[in-house]
Formats: sequence, C-alpha cells, structure tokens
Amino acid sequence: MDKKILIIDDDLDIVEALTLLLESKNYRVYSENDPEKGFDSATANKPDLIILDIMMDDPDDGFFFFKKLRKNGINVPVIIYSSVSNALGFDFGKNEMIGAEEFIDKPAEPELLLKTIEKYLNGKDK
Repeated sequence: MDKKILIIDDDLDIVEALTLLLESKNYRVYSENDPEKGFDSATANKPDLIILDIMMDDPDDGFFFFKKLRKNGINVPVIIYSSVSNALGFDFGKNEMIGAEEFIDKPAEPELLLKTIEKYLNGKDK
C-alpha cells in the first residue's frame, strides 16, 4: 500500500511542488491550506507522515494544529517545513518548543526532503 502524506501549507505553489515531487515517488498525497481542515484530514485519512508549515496566515496556526494533533492522540511523524527560522531569526531545528520530529527550512533541495521523509516512513507498513 502506498504511504500517505498530508501537507498543510497556505502557499499553494509549495503544495503543488511538494505534491508533484511526492507523487513521483508513489506517495499518496493529501493537502490542506488551513490547519483546521488539516486536522480533519489527518483524522479522516490517517496519514503516515505530515508536512506542516508552522507560519501560515495566523502565526499560531501551525503550533495550534500540532498541539491539537498530539492532544488527540495522533502521533504520526511531523516534519515542519517552514521559513520560520528566517522570519523569527532563530534556528528552529535546535529549538524544542514544539516537539516535531524534524525541521526543514524553506526552501530546501528536493533530495533533502525525500531523504527526511524516507527516514520516517522506511519500514512502516500500514
């Protein structure tokens, strides 16, 4: 069975690029541009991994989504894919305030994204 990945990002160009990249590797991709809809999609589609932009229209949206996800027992790997370190001036990868599995700063090379995704999906059959 194909692995399912949920993308939550309000930048439609990023969503489109990630979707094309991931579908080319035979991942089943779902996407939402709103964290509330993203939560509904996470509960309905049961993804194997989530790619989350932490800085959307409301800077707290991504943080709120992540906390709600964990509070409701959805413990799939979450990769933060965001430009928050540039926006806030710190290295989010070294900041453990959210507890996600990985942080990748936008923009990133496709190979880095794929390698990181495969790290968390390798050997997980659902």
